[in-house]
Amino acid sequence: MSFASLGLSAPLVISIAAQQYEKPYPVQQQAIPAILKGRDVLGIAQTGSGKTAGFVLPILELFQKTEPSRNRFVKALILVPTRELAAQVKDVVHTFSADLPRKVKTLAVYGGVSINPQMKQLQGTDVLVATPGRLLDLVESKAVHLSQVEVLVLDEADKMLNLGFKEEMDKIFSLLPAKRQSILFSATLSTDVQSINERLLHNPVIVQIEAESISPEQINQVAYNIAPEKKGPFLRYLIKQGDWQQVLVFVSSTRTADNVADKLSKNGIQAAAMHSKKSQGARTDALQKFKAGKLRVLVATDLASRGIDIDQLSHVVNYDLPRSPKDYIHRIGRTGRAGATGEAISLITPEDQHHFKIIQKKMGKRVEIKETESINLAGH
Repeated sequence: MSFASLGLSAPLVISIAAQQYEKPYPVQQQAIPAILKGRDVLGIAQTGSGKTAGFVLPILELFQKTEPSRNRFVKALILVPTRELAAQVKDVVHTFSADLPRKVKTLAVYGGVSINPQMKQLQGTDVLVATPGRLLDLVESKAVHLSQVEVLVLDEADKMLNLGFKEEMDKIFSLLPAKRQSILFSATLSTDVQSINERLLHNPVIVQIEAESISPEQINQVAYNIAPEKKGPFLRYLIKQGDWQQVLVFVSSTRTADNVADKLSKNGIQAAAMHSKKSQGARTDALQKFKAGKLRVLVATDLASRGIDIDQLSHVVNYDLPRSPKDYIHRIGRTGRAGATGEAISLITPEDQHHFKIIQKKMGKRVEIKETESINLAGH
């Protein structure tokens, strides 16, 4: 199946080919035709399934047939839970729209940075990608109006609810026109997500991509039994022995992120921490350097990891195991993307043993666990 067969026009297909997309992912095969037909869509799919392009591409196609937005009345609104995801989605829109006949102005707005530049840039914006709190700030300042929104997208709706955005989302929904197209993507269909679905979506096309299909076989998963006090030296050993050049390390807390990054740097491995307590400028700088290959190791918490989307990322390390199997799948899905191979490594302490068995059971895949007692970590 080709992108052209999904109903996308030649200019957009050319733009897709320029990004080396060979064929649509399953979520794109189902979502794109439905969105082009004006249908509401309920998508249950993990991060890494290709869902962002699944809603961005048809929105861009629809906008090729409409006039640019008037003043500060945006036509497409994409709500996301985190700053990094907002920036990532905006980049996807910009990448695919750069050479289209009808220019589509896109802007990402989020907290943690000055609101004034965002207010100025909103003029003439077609596609607005926003976190809920900052969007309401802009609405209250009359910098943007939502009464002419034609397409609403909720991306990672479950995560927005988990982060406590329900009240803000309700306020935003009340400002939208009744006649619009609504698209909701979530990793799970919880009771709260189901409630939003029933409120916002009209006879939606349901697109459900099983988690197993998002844990590609090209990801080589390996685990190591390790004592807690040896995790730091062993991580440095792995990076140096394997000559890994781009490594994403997941940890459970902001304090651990800072400590791990600091120890890596002191041992000659260029690293930076990325978490919610860092300033937006520091987070953006670290992510940009990592994506550009100018930073060897990025140490991140799960919250900050939303929006880390890097082609050809070779290694992901679970320094600490995540709390849920779903988060584990999200983490390892950062590698092995777009047909590339990747390796996901987990460091398992004695107290992690039972939890890791549960993760493997939920994932439906056994992971080889190697011993580390005989490895000499002196000098690491």
